[in-house]
Amino acid sequence: MERCYRGIVSSCLLLLVIAAPLFQPVRAEPFPSLMLSFQAITNNSSSSVADGQANLHMEVIDLGSNQARFRFTNDSAFSSLTDVYFDDGTLLGISHIASSSGVSFSQGASPPNLPGGNAMSPKFETTQGFLADSNPPVSPNGVHQGEWLAIDFQLLPGKTFLDLIDSLALPSGGEWLRVGLHVQSFAGGFSESFVNGSEFNYVTSAIPEPGEHALLLAGLVLLAAMARRQRM
Repeated sequence: MERCYRGIVSSCLLLLVIAAPLFQPVRAEPFPSLMLSFQAITNNSSSSVADGQANLHMEVIDLGSNQARFRFTNDSAFSSLTDVYFDDGTLLGISHIASSSGVSFSQGASPPNLPGGNAMSPKFETTQGFLADSNPPVSPNGVHQGEWLAIDFQLLPGKTFLDLIDSLALPSGGEWLRVGLHVQSFAGGFSESFVNGSEFNYVTSAIPEPGEHALLLAGLVLLAAMARRQRM
């Protein structure tokens, strides 16, 4: 009989060893990056609106150490991204600005608020200090096809990269973050303003299936029962 119990216990232990990798705690892994599109808030030209919405992109990258990078690209052959504005959210302040060859940006911008932003509901109101634009000559130093601009931010104390993602997704608790772009030199000499859209592209960690949880629970119950009977 004792040999039988030992065999059952050994089988349970083997089951748990085999299944253990399936039941590791699901950790809240940071998103390595997040890609967003932009929607026009002005309409000076339907062709420039379509051009910007198809070709403007922002990648949000977790830099660790409570910092995040906003990396902007412009795939259009007919425009120049010249101004970037940030409205509230989980950001503390700009820590660094970098760019590819041919792009030159500095903190601060003229105009000081996103053109067309006042017509939005709620209004786009640039947070003090959360803006940057291209240095003179403005359009040549902006972001063109094949170029990029990166603006790094320190996050507010106690805030994480996941909080930043939440603030970009939906308005919540007064921490809604909007990013605005002013783009010039479209075909015909038009300019337009854009604000980040809702098209996200990211992958979350997998969560164990309910059946796997049931298998683990059954093994633990059986093991506990066998251990009790051995003590009797």
